[in-house]
Amino acid sequence: MKNKEMQFAYKVKLALDANLDNLSDDTLQSLAAARRVALARKKHTPMTVRVEQPVLAGAFGGGMLHQESPSWWNRLGVAAPLLVGIILFAGIYQHENAKRVSYLADIDVAVLSDELPLSAYLDHGFNAFLAEKGQ
Repeated sequence: MKNKEMQFAYKVKLALDANLDNLSDDTLQSLAAARRVALARKKHTPMTVRVEQPVLAGAFGGGMLHQESPSWWNRLGVAAPLLVGIILFAGIYQHENAKRVSYLADIDVAVLSDELPLSAYLDHGFNAFLAEKGQ
């Protein structure tokens, strides 16, 4: 609603500016009187200012009690998700590392339980044969 009022006021201003030289003295005096009335009303209306306080995710408050300094609830609201993220990434790393060790252990068991001598695995031709057989 305010946006439409501002657009209308801007259009009126542009129209008055464009035809300023063509206005009669009576019209100019009426506009000056209207301006004085508008300014008088503007001075008597209370001015409100809205100040927004940034709030961190997970932080409580926003009222008068929490404006002096960041409370421990605000700090916890930042630290808790960070700590959960670190624990989550550490757990994923441990899980993937355990999977990799298990995979390598399975390969070692397969190699050691095979009937071929270890020298066969050192032969480059045999490695090529295994790679071709695996595909």
